[in-house]
Amino acid sequence: MTSEHISVMRDRCIELLTPAIHSCANPVVVDATLGLGGHTEALLQEFPQLTVIGIDRDRDALDSATLRLAPFSDRLHMAHATFDSIEEVINSFGYSSIVGALFDLGVSSMQLDEANRGFSYSQDAPLDMRMDRTQSLTAAEIVNTYEPGQLVRILRTYGEEKFATRVVESIVKARAIAPLNSTSALANLVKAAIPAATRRTGGNPAKRTFQALRIETNDELGAITRALPTALKLLSVGGRLVVMSFQSLEDRIVKELFVASTTSGTPRNLPFELPELAAKFSLVIRGSETPSEKELEENSRSASVRLRAIERVAA
Repeated sequence: MTSEHISVMRDRCIELLTPAIHSCANPVVVDATLGLGGHTEALLQEFPQLTVIGIDRDRDALDSATLRLAPFSDRLHMAHATFDSIEEVINSFGYSSIVGALFDLGVSSMQLDEANRGFSYSQDAPLDMRMDRTQSLTAAEIVNTYEPGQLVRILRTYGEEKFATRVVESIVKARAIAPLNSTSALANLVKAAIPAATRRTGGNPAKRTFQALRIETNDELGAITRALPTALKLLSVGGRLVVMSFQSLEDRIVKELFVASTTSGTPRNLPFELPELAAKFSLVIRGSETPSEKELEENSRSASVRLRAIERVAA
């Protein structure tokens, strides 16, 4: 699996982190979503002086990455944790600051490709969706125990599902007869609940519901909201944070944080900058970047990515 896996925008991520890595004699970078280790492998190959701290909540990913990255074990630390624990993780390895952090948000290719993980609506499997299989909450528990109002909110907020009420009504009727425990049962139920005219476009109608349940199961947006400000705080001057988002809800959080972090607090009517209110960060990329045509041809899963980067310019 590791040999077939293509890391999204790998070369561009390395290019963006390079100035930060060169700014320090003994640089430390956090790969906050280690996955199968493709980005970390490239970083360790490119920079012999670099130490990487890899974080992942998925033990299966850590096991695969351990094998792949074995040649670099002397410059690699790995932690089984959610990335909002980034400060505790780096402290546990004896560090208080870093020169770079890379976040590859959303579900990983490995999780999508393993049918029994329950992330895919195209393959029948237990309705699980846990990125960390040591946690107790599953998508099945959400579907079968949450109040209807909670389910409607989740589908509308995290899946941007226009027909959330109809879908939830169908879920409630079905679970009153028997628990919904399989991905195919839920996908078929959602498809039947969506008006036929709407089903003709936009791909599988279950996509939005599955996205919403996955986000709720793993508290994905909450973790992002907690993790990114902490990562910024940990950056040394000249350090960079690089983030790849794969859907609009994630990217909105990143964009708003980056804008706020690069905006001066000096009142606009003053003709000069107040040093104590000057922004401590600067955008490396104006807006966001998308994959090249070449990458899109080689890796279709990169199609929805939005890449953003920011640099600490003051202590």
